[in-house]
Amino acid sequence: MDGSEPARRAVRWAAQEAGRRRVPLRVVTAFEWLFGRPIGQVGLGESYREIMLGVARRQLAESVRMAQHEQPTLEVQSQLVVGFPIAVLTEEARRSQLVVIGDRGLGGVTGLLLGSVAVALGAHADCPTVVVRDEAETPDSAAPVVVGVDGSPTSEAALAFAFEAAAAREVPLVAVHTWWDLLVDPSLAPLLDRDAIGDDERRALAERLAGWGEKYPDVPIERLVRRDHPARALVEQSQRAQLVVVGSRGRGGVAGLVLGSVSHAVLHRVHCPVAVVRPDTGEPG
Repeated sequence: MDGSEPARRAVRWAAQEAGRRRVPLRVVTAFEWLFGRPIGQVGLGESYREIMLGVARRQLAESVRMAQHEQPTLEVQSQLVVGFPIAVLTEEARRSQLVVIGDRGLGGVTGLLLGSVAVALGAHADCPTVVVRDEAETPDSAAPVVVGVDGSPTSEAALAFAFEAAAAREVPLVAVHTWWDLLVDPSLAPLLDRDAIGDDERRALAERLAGWGEKYPDVPIERLVRRDHPARALVEQSQRAQLVVVGSRGRGGVAGLVLGSVSHAVLHRVHCPVAVVRPDTGEPG
């Protein structure tokens, strides 16, 4: 929480999720003031730091009240930590089921920026990261959970998270699988039997979902297979979803990238909250 409207939306979303999971909510403010800044030399002095600390504490207290308003019986903890947001939240993730942040913050001292904090947490956090988009409409509680499936290890972790999320919300799961990447050489397109490829991909998706369907028999599953770019398909489906779940890096991932291109594109363009799940963080705690 940094006092911004996206952060407030994240607090409300996190309170609802913590209530659903029946676990405490911990609201954290990363206060990165100082760290080598010569404030005395620019006429601000130590008193200004205390003023900013007071503002941060009031914002934190407001967040606690907001969370308790959302979920009156929820246990809400709070902590103001001196440090940079990425380092502070990465440490928090080591003892959490889920980290929830807004898509962008105030900027400057305590800003949570999608290009830095969300990407870093999605790539390195020890638990799944949920980014709550500021411009997203409040989703219908009956709207489905959407998950991207490509057969990679991160895709399996995303499936685990998505099925659990759909089961907890008692809503359908939409499994999105695309095969755009098969057309590596456009000159081969006229030689390909797209109907046959589509049939093969639908069978492959059904096989990947079979075990999960048995584990979660009460979750209705909608399978969506199309020739399309995966990010575009997921963004389109997000318009009717309450949550989109993606792996941190899929089959097209390049070693050395902190976050896959599909996940990165979805984070920037999705119309609802999005969960980024690494291969070793899929099972909810």
